[in-house]
Parts: sequence; C-alpha cells; structure tokens
Amino acid sequence: MTVTVLLADDHKIMRDGLRALLEKEPGIAVIAEAEDGSVAVRLAQELKPDVVVMDVAMPVLSGIEATRLIRSTMPGVKVIALSMHADRKFVREMLAAGASGYLLKDSAYEELSKALHTVCNNQDYLSPPLASPAREEYRRGGTEAPAARHAEPLSMREREILQLIAEGKSTHHIATSLCLSEKTVAAHRSNIMHKIGVKSVAELTKYAIREGLTSIGL
Repeated sequence: MTVTVLLADDHKIMRDGLRALLEKEPGIAVIAEAEDGSVAVRLAQELKPDVVVMDVAMPVLSGIEATRLIRSTMPGVKVIALSMHADRKFVREMLAAGASGYLLKDSAYEELSKALHTVCNNQDYLSPPLASPAREEYRRGGTEAPAARHAEPLSMREREILQLIAEGKSTHHIATSLCLSEKTVAAHRSNIMHKIGVKSVAELTKYAIREGLTSIGL
C-alpha cells in the first residue's frame, strides 16, 4: 500500500529536499505541498493524505493549530511534526494537538521514512533525543496541561487573528488576508482581549507565544 503524504513547511527549500528524499522511497507518494498552516488544513481536507508532515512554526495558522484542526475533523489523517527546536513545550503542544510524531529538522532526512511507516502502523515516533522525556511527560499527563488549565476560550477565527496580531500584522493586512473588514478585525481583537483578560497588544503577544499560537516563540 502506498503512503500518501502532504508536506507543510513555509520554506520551499525544505519542502523540495523532503520531496526529493521521499520520491526515492518505494511505497511513499508526496501528493501536495503547503506553504502555511491554513493551506495545509485546506489541502488535508480536500486530499485526505495518510500523513501530513507539519512544520511547527508556520505562518497564517501555526503548525500546532493546523494539527489540532486536522486531527479534530479528520482523525484518520496522521500528523508528524517537524521543528528545528527540541523545546519540550512544543513537543507537548504538538502531541496534545494530536500529532503522532515529532522530528527534529536536523535529523529529518535520516528519520522521515521510518517515521512515516511507524505512524501509519498506529505507533508514535519521536526523534531519539526527545523520546524518553516526552513519553514520560505524556504518561504523567503533561501534554494535557494546557487543556486542564483552561477551556478553549477562543474560536478558530479568533485564534487565527490572534496569531497574526502577535506576528505584528496590521489591522489592514489582517483584514485583507482574511477577506474581512477592518471593523470586523477590530471587533475580533476587542473580543479576544476581553476573553483572555488582557489590555494591550504586548499582552496579547505574550499569550499567543505561551499558547503556541505563533511561530515567534518557536
């Protein structure tokens, strides 16, 4: 059986390298590429690949948010996270979002094929430097901490807008990129600040980083 793969990374050179690697592997087919989290979600919904290889630090919609949305709406689609960083916070967040694997980019070329087959066999795969501590934290319930601390207070649209605000995008830019009016974006920003109890863009940015909604902290 051929394993179908969607590559999601905002760096074309990384996508090209991974595609070239996987095209040499029998039984693996790259069926699409995405340059941001929003496109990754849309293509996953349209194409239903077996696995999405998802960069954690993605524009428009972070890899964590994209993974959460893909897994909640398409539980049959596996996700393997891809990151330059071994920060346990983001390993925990990706596992909590539903990822079945987490690869460090500096070892992705050596490990990706094995990781794809592993997650397709309903097993998790973590890069060796991460495996023991991450699994131990997961067993202790570490990955559930964000959900345990608070319910999801923001809608998907609000989380999308919050990410863009945290990344320094203007109201005009956000409105244009999301096909909204500037008045609607401003209303969303006000609602977000009210929901999470902050009063400034700086506090919004800190919240977004803490919650893994933006690539700034990755």
